[in-house]
Amino acid sequence: MQAWQQAGLTIADYERLSPLEKLETRILLMHVTKLSRIQLITQSEQLLTTQQAQDLQTLLQRRLDGEPIAYLTGEREFFGLTFHTSAAVLIPRADTELLVELALNYAPDNSALLDLGTGSGAIAISVAHARPDLAVTAVDISDAALEIARKNSDRHLTGNRLQLLQSDWYSAVTRKAFQTIVSNPPYIVKDDPHLTQGDLRFEPINALTDHSDGLSAYRHIISNAPAHLVEQGWLLMEHGYHQAAEVRELLSAQGFEQVQSWRDLAGIERVSGGQWNRST
Repeated sequence: MQAWQQAGLTIADYERLSPLEKLETRILLMHVTKLSRIQLITQSEQLLTTQQAQDLQTLLQRRLDGEPIAYLTGEREFFGLTFHTSAAVLIPRADTELLVELALNYAPDNSALLDLGTGSGAIAISVAHARPDLAVTAVDISDAALEIARKNSDRHLTGNRLQLLQSDWYSAVTRKAFQTIVSNPPYIVKDDPHLTQGDLRFEPINALTDHSDGLSAYRHIISNAPAHLVEQGWLLMEHGYHQAAEVRELLSAQGFEQVQSWRDLAGIERVSGGQWNRST
């Protein structure tokens, strides 16, 4: 028996004995005890109940086996909001907040925005939450993903601020006049070793890779975007750390203007996009 598995531990004992990083231990403790971070400190000598200790042992072992914290707790914070998560959707990551910021900057007042491959809904809901003036549509091919997105929409939005559609990219999108289209499509190359490492092992494979060269989703999104964008509308897409030049080339070849890439906080070109001009 490991030290963290013994009975009669206090919160402080568990923090000290846990083999996980301190932050991860605290996240699990907050999840199981329902205490805030401050309460964990002020009530650190509180004994864990038998049920709490059992729940923590189960979750800690699952984490040691590699399962992501976001799936263990069922939640992840993104753009200042807390989102429901499950193994049906990608875990929202801080890198993607750049795409939200760009969408908020480029979407005109009282306009329409489309999010392709919404997953948990993190991008679309963050945009709609920050910009009530926007008519936001979000699509995903997965029923299970849309169920999570609906839960998150109900959690953070009021009324019919977000339209959710089951759609294989544009296939079920009837509206043709969006001022902004955003997407974080699957972009990992098939057989990339990262797919068998870390959190990615547990995330939905079809949301991670296109089972091809990592660019097939971009080709489809870019080639079909002009049919759904208004004059001077913007297409903005997240991509892998090494794909910016290739995505810019695809945008330029399709006739997009002002093609450019934006860097994330780590200085990596994380989002690329361009503006559509129907006269070109």
